[in-house]
Amino acid sequence: MTTATVQRVRTGRITFFVALAVFAQESTWNLYESQVPPLLRQHLTSAALIGLLMGMDNLLGIFVQPWMGNRSDNTRTSWGRRMPYLVVGMPVAALLFLVIPHVAASLPLLVAVMFAYALIANSFKPIAEALLPDFIAPERRSRANAAVKIASSVTAIVAALISILLIDDHPGLSFAIPSILMVVSVLVLALKVRDSRSPAYQAALAEDREQHAESRARVRVRDIVPDIIKDSDRSRLLLILSILFFGGAWAASRSLITPYGMEALGMSAGEAGGLTLPSGVAFILAAYPVAMLAERFGRLRVMMIGMAAFAAAMVLGTVIRTPTGAMVALCLAAASASAFLVNAVVVLWNLAPSDRVVGTYTGLYTVGWASGGFLGPALVGAMVDVTGWPLMLLDVAIVALVAVLGVARVSALQRRSSTGRAL
Repeated sequence: MTTATVQRVRTGRITFFVALAVFAQESTWNLYESQVPPLLRQHLTSAALIGLLMGMDNLLGIFVQPWMGNRSDNTRTSWGRRMPYLVVGMPVAALLFLVIPHVAASLPLLVAVMFAYALIANSFKPIAEALLPDFIAPERRSRANAAVKIASSVTAIVAALISILLIDDHPGLSFAIPSILMVVSVLVLALKVRDSRSPAYQAALAEDREQHAESRARVRVRDIVPDIIKDSDRSRLLLILSILFFGGAWAASRSLITPYGMEALGMSAGEAGGLTLPSGVAFILAAYPVAMLAERFGRLRVMMIGMAAFAAAMVLGTVIRTPTGAMVALCLAAASASAFLVNAVVVLWNLAPSDRVVGTYTGLYTVGWASGGFLGPALVGAMVDVTGWPLMLLDVAIVALVAVLGVARVSALQRRSSTGRAL
């Protein structure tokens, strides 16, 4: 077996394990997002309060994920720096998720379990994703991350099937299935993965030895963030801001589509809520080909093309203002957005100054994306208040174009650079 063949086998193997971990995590998150609100409605009549409680996980993620990613970066054990956290965190999260329907009769208990689940699940989310750049070389990370994103997208279908087939008659079983998936996935990871053998971990150990292990300073989030802000290159800061803006455009295109369909297209709530269903399939079909194109022609170039195509699809939906036109536009937008969703975190990983900090950078990506998910719908909603619902998709396109300009600037800065990073 040639060296190249061995490398492909190793890449495929670790990609499968990371995708399995992400699939199990996202299975719980998708069912959480769809089925916990009805449990809260048994106690609360305020939609705003329900929304606030459901947004608690995003708020926790903004603070917890970079810190935990950084903590794992600085961990040194015989098992590596990621696996100890996953082996502890995933079973605890699975147990907390399992008990949610069993405490739903008490609002204080339900909120307490929701908080505990969100805290633990957010803690290991960036750690699982950071396994990918730990093992896989920069030039092959896009296709590996595409497989992980596809696994994540499939969980929406799994959650929908559980909701349709089980939730009404067997709520306990409905929450048990994703919990079991998470426990099984962590057992497989525990048996098969030793991230102490990863190239990134070995490189981090080599850096430690160079700096003399006895006096090695921990790399802290509060040191990394100012370094990104003060860097004269600005590439990392611009990329994180672009992640925020495009994340905002993407979130607005999903969360506001039901009222858009009702107000601008005259659809019922149920009909409008189904507008995004085909676009999920479009994303899955586009993700891996986009990754291959990015590795061949350059990630930043493919990202810019995809983001511009996303904005163009929103304009198309504005021009062809029919339910069919909206559905087609959303499919084109999702396929185009995959160019960004697959490659943005890979570019951020590859801009990291050292393999010692990829976990922290994974957390920073999530901060940008989650912040966009929080601010984007509000920003687009404010624009809709001025322009009206018929131009909502155009408002989304404007926000996306701001992100395009940010990535274009990063591309220009990198063309002038002689670092030779795989971007």
